[in-house]
Amino acid sequence: MHESELGIPDSDLDLLIAQSHWAPHDFYGWHPTETGSVVRTRQVGAEAVTLLCDGEELEMLPLGHDIWAVGISARESVDYRFKVTWPGSSPVVLADPYHFLPTLGELDLYLIGEGRHERLWKVLGANVRRYDTTLGRVEGTAFAVWAPNARSVAVIGDFNGWNPDQHPMRSLGSSGIWELFIPGVGSGATYKFAILTQDGTHRDKADPMAKAAEVAPATASRVAESEYEWADSNWIAARDNTNPIAEPMSVYEVHLGSWREGMNYQRAATELVDYVAEHGFTHVELMPVAEHPFGGSWGYQVTGYYAPTSRWGSPDELRALIDAFHAAGIGVIMDWVPGHFPRDDWALARFDGPALYEHPDWRRGEQRDWGTYVFDWGRTEVRNFLVANALYWVEEFHIDGLRVDAVASMLYLDYSRNDGEWLPNQYGGRENLDAVQFLQETNATVHKTFPGVLTIAEESTSWPGVTTPTFDGGLGFSFKWNMGWMNDTLEYFSLDPVHRSYHHNEITFSMIYAYSEHYILPFSHDEVVHGKGSLWQRMPGDAWNKAAGLRTLYGYMFSHPGKNLLFQGQEFGQADEWNDSIGVPFGQMDGWEGEYHRGIAKLVDDINGIYPTLPALYSQDSDPAGFQWVKSDDAEHNVLAYVRHGSNGQALLAVINMSGSSHLGYRLGVPRGGHWRLVLNTDDAAYEGAGNPLEDVVEAPEREYDGFAHSVSLHLPAQSVQWYVLDPE
Repeated sequence: MHESELGIPDSDLDLLIAQSHWAPHDFYGWHPTETGSVVRTRQVGAEAVTLLCDGEELEMLPLGHDIWAVGISARESVDYRFKVTWPGSSPVVLADPYHFLPTLGELDLYLIGEGRHERLWKVLGANVRRYDTTLGRVEGTAFAVWAPNARSVAVIGDFNGWNPDQHPMRSLGSSGIWELFIPGVGSGATYKFAILTQDGTHRDKADPMAKAAEVAPATASRVAESEYEWADSNWIAARDNTNPIAEPMSVYEVHLGSWREGMNYQRAATELVDYVAEHGFTHVELMPVAEHPFGGSWGYQVTGYYAPTSRWGSPDELRALIDAFHAAGIGVIMDWVPGHFPRDDWALARFDGPALYEHPDWRRGEQRDWGTYVFDWGRTEVRNFLVANALYWVEEFHIDGLRVDAVASMLYLDYSRNDGEWLPNQYGGRENLDAVQFLQETNATVHKTFPGVLTIAEESTSWPGVTTPTFDGGLGFSFKWNMGWMNDTLEYFSLDPVHRSYHHNEITFSMIYAYSEHYILPFSHDEVVHGKGSLWQRMPGDAWNKAAGLRTLYGYMFSHPGKNLLFQGQEFGQADEWNDSIGVPFGQMDGWEGEYHRGIAKLVDDINGIYPTLPALYSQDSDPAGFQWVKSDDAEHNVLAYVRHGSNGQALLAVINMSGSSHLGYRLGVPRGGHWRLVLNTDDAAYEGAGNPLEDVVEAPEREYDGFAHSVSLHLPAQSVQWYVLDPE
């Protein structure tokens, strides 16, 4: 073969050497020539390279710039290997990355272009692949990344000395995808993408689709392949055949890193699972576990949307934790943050030069209060990245629900922005129509694919139809956090009882809109940080009154229409404001106030035990037929009373005395006569209450009161809640 056929045209060689060629496969690897074939490779720093082909060893000629070539007589593509010798080391046999076809097919590229590739993580990022060839099995990793503005992209990692010369990627046309399969790279390898921007700037970027990452503060991505075998098929089948709207739901919100000191996925699979099960919660909600470099963000500034944070263990260890929750009968909700991302230069920000994942106009693309960028939900590839991410956590990690953070910041173009700092929509309004479409698509896709999985909106405004199905024009969430109820309730309970009669409307207002959405009643981490104090600290009075106030709060909460959520530590009335740098101080249950905390803990345990057995408290949470006022206007005595009705006909009377005084012989109308049996009394001595003696069964004779034909006479201890169930006998 003539030596000229071995070389590379000068114009292309210059681009290859400058790390700016978009099609390195056109020159590296096997290529036919007029007289046979040529095989070329670039092996940075090698002192000798031999081609192993058809049982022969052919010395390859150095062409300069670490490029080697050899001509062979075969006109057809053949299988081969390289034997590479670097100074001071033994020869290594390698398969050629540039001898493999693209790992993305035409259908993949079409779906990505349309923004409809629902399994995006299977074709982008780093995916371990295996090929059977003539010379044996080749195992390696297929790398692919979306970088449509890049001049060139290379894979760099611990397997090539982080040198961008060794593994440049090819551009797959107008798709904006760059791709390369690298033999010999397996699970655990660390890598990044070396991107050359249009202005000639070199940027090393973590993989947006990485399934694992180095432990912060290191920033490289890590190849990961799951070997986990799930054991929760019965759980998944049951989940997908239930209606969560009509089921009991008591959620324990957890920041994994601060639940106990030194917590990780492995420890949590026993300690946290046992704790949540022991205390009777039906679900656990994990604050974000996607990779985030700054621990102080609590996971709400995500850099690796497909990578469980490595600070607490491996992806398979997280899978084992979720599997353990399912084995204990506990659903797992995960906080998800598709609204904004941090500006870290090595991550998503300005990924391939100009704005890519973020909106290019700063009036829509920046959330300056948080120092973050805002996703461009109107771009099909960005929307696809996020919708597929929601499916990823459900499919790959068996997540039972996604709680979407800061939905209001997504819906309103003027959210936390001054005049002149926001751009109206095409109709001149403040609604972010791209965000609306994205949320609808996410919810519809998740519910279509996984019918039993929840989507939950943290939405703090009165945006209509948050939980209305998308086919009726709503956003399509399963539930919405009832932030109005939470704010009004905490404001009311923080008042000294002598002042509460002047604020009675605050505690009754929630029933005006209780059935406008499917609600969760949240006392989340946001209510016990940034100087707000713990719930314990926000209760007025001395320790006894604080404990009584919290017990009353929880008795009221679990009887009010809606599902329920408590943050870690609230289940025993944690005295101090949450500090993410230390574990939950269970030691606060000791000492002179400890008995009150133990009493609160026992009450929450008992409520969680009773609640699922009483359909009146949950089966018609979203149906006005499930609630009936008995006493809503007794501001003078700070008393509320209502009946909850179950879909099975069960009736439960909840009586809440929020005053500092007991009321003897307090008469209430009830919708039906008969025997009303006491099932919960937050004043019970078992909960460190006053232990006032109350009748276990109360008769409701035919005596008209409050507009009802029957009534009961009750003793209402100060700051307490009683639940009575009508005995069907």
